[in-house]
Amino acid sequence: MAVLPELQVAPTAAAPAPPPVPIVRITALRKSYGTNEVLKGIDLDVMRGEVIALIGKSGSGKSTLLRCINGLERFQDGALTVAGKPLLHESAMAMRQLRQQVGMIFQSFNLFPHLSVGRNVMLAPTLVKKTASADAAQHARALLARVGLGEKFDALPEQLSGGQQQRVAIARALAMSPQVLLCDEITSALDPELVGEVLRVVESLAEEGMTLLMVTHEMSFARKVADRVIFMHEGRVHEIGPPAQIFGEPKTPELRQFLSSLTE
Repeated sequence: MAVLPELQVAPTAAAPAPPPVPIVRITALRKSYGTNEVLKGIDLDVMRGEVIALIGKSGSGKSTLLRCINGLERFQDGALTVAGKPLLHESAMAMRQLRQQVGMIFQSFNLFPHLSVGRNVMLAPTLVKKTASADAAQHARALLARVGLGEKFDALPEQLSGGQQQRVAIARALAMSPQVLLCDEITSALDPELVGEVLRVVESLAEEGMTLLMVTHEMSFARKVADRVIFMHEGRVHEIGPPAQIFGEPKTPELRQFLSSLTE
């Protein structure tokens, strides 16, 4: 009996990998205070592990944008999702879930003065996630060590310098294991000699792969650490690109004027 030749089956081409999904997606976002429109249609995708620096003059909408991402401000139009979940102000459960995904650090440290440093860091996990006190304390100690304050667990905030208090605020934000960390001019309230110790912590977070959106006036830091820099002007994303492009090859007179004003 004749032996039939084996059929040659062509290898199946591997399906192309789906494009990565942004961890933060902002679409046509508009925000007004009365008749004053502060954000005028913001479109922005932020990828996981990306470091975004927001720069621009005071009043350009930078801090308002961060507060919208964290759900602290209601926007009038557009859409915003974090880790695939839409921000829905009318749903208390959705807002709780969002705020567990997004940590925020402010200009002022906002530590509870009557609680020890350790208790400040433990508070949200024990209240929101119902973490056992012993586990929360162990995690708080590890986070304080991570920001260089391992020995300050029992200290009160008033016993710390401004830079140390801001590092406690960073540890407190990290205690909820957020996927995105928002930093709103976190060095602007510090004396110049204390700025570096806080920025070193933020730089280490960036190196570890934390997704960061930072409003900052520290241009050398933005140039060094950011993957992309956004120049906001009058409520819009006016220019966006890698630091070398934004600082070295500004395309618009508005950005050129802003950068020149920093050196005057």
